[in-house]
Amino acid sequence: MSWYRTHARELPWRHVSDPYRTWLSEVMLQQTRVAAVIDHYKSFLRRFPTILALALAPEAEVLAMWSGLGYYRRARMLHKAAQFLTEERGGILPSTAAELRTLPGIGEYTSAAIASIAFGESIAVVDGNVERVLLRLTGRPEQRDAAGRAFVQKQASALVPNRRIGEQTNAAGDHNQAMMELGATICLPKAPLCLNCPVYAMCKTRGEHLTPPRVAQLSRPAAYLLSLRKRGTLTEVLLQLRAEDASLMPNMYELPPLPQDAVQGREPMLRIRHSITTTNYYVQVYAASGPQDRGLRRAVPAAKSDLHWVLTSRLNSKPLTGLTRKVLQRLDVMKVNLPKLPGVKTFSPPR
Repeated sequence: MSWYRTHARELPWRHVSDPYRTWLSEVMLQQTRVAAVIDHYKSFLRRFPTILALALAPEAEVLAMWSGLGYYRRARMLHKAAQFLTEERGGILPSTAAELRTLPGIGEYTSAAIASIAFGESIAVVDGNVERVLLRLTGRPEQRDAAGRAFVQKQASALVPNRRIGEQTNAAGDHNQAMMELGATICLPKAPLCLNCPVYAMCKTRGEHLTPPRVAQLSRPAAYLLSLRKRGTLTEVLLQLRAEDASLMPNMYELPPLPQDAVQGREPMLRIRHSITTTNYYVQVYAASGPQDRGLRRAVPAAKSDLHWVLTSRLNSKPLTGLTRKVLQRLDVMKVNLPKLPGVKTFSPPR
């Protein structure tokens, strides 16, 4: 705890008193890097500052604000849970892990994190960072089965302090955050910074631990059409709306996919790699070579009812897939919202 108080990163969801903000941050941080979450977290809260504001928003607007974070089921479940809380519990989050587990999209890890950090419940939070720290401390190899998970959970639970909450104290919540911070910043998966570790003296591994081989990444090609048109001074881009029952990213907009045989012999305007879970997509984006080139547009297999012309000025308000957002920003079709940097004082020499 002494190490954590001195070295913890300043993050916008720390030291907050609103459980909704803790809940939002924990959902956003699932399988997503902290750096990618910070700006999304701030902009999401500006648009949906309360559970009620989130519950009343259309799903498409929620997905649009989530666009770029990936794993869009998280946003849908967050939205459904906000609606349930508004209708059934007066917009108030439950304060125990057991009750939190009953909400859509909240599992064992998220419920424990919210309960301890927001409400001080003495319950262990076990994510990949905590698991790595405990395995190295105890000198155990990684074991991906029920027995391995039970061992880590038992060790983590034994370390959590009893419930002690004061004006500046939340023993369980601070402990859990300290464990996660240790794994995220010091006990790294590769080349851990052991000499900077506050528990180095009691660690049995002191370096990387034995882990099973990871699942090999799959590689797949993908081709998409970029079609733009002018409406006076405005520009529109052709997008395809994914089906409501699609297994991946339903009800989200993407560039129209093209079959591979339709792009043979053509030169793409952009090549980009995009990863989704265990698959690397090697994406090529194509545009018509002139006004008379209608071959690509005719090659799009989507039904006309699924294709929509969208003003480029309104793209930020649409639920775009992460790949589509990346491509449109790379091609300067869509504005890139750069993070605001803190003001820098400049020195003006006296005249």
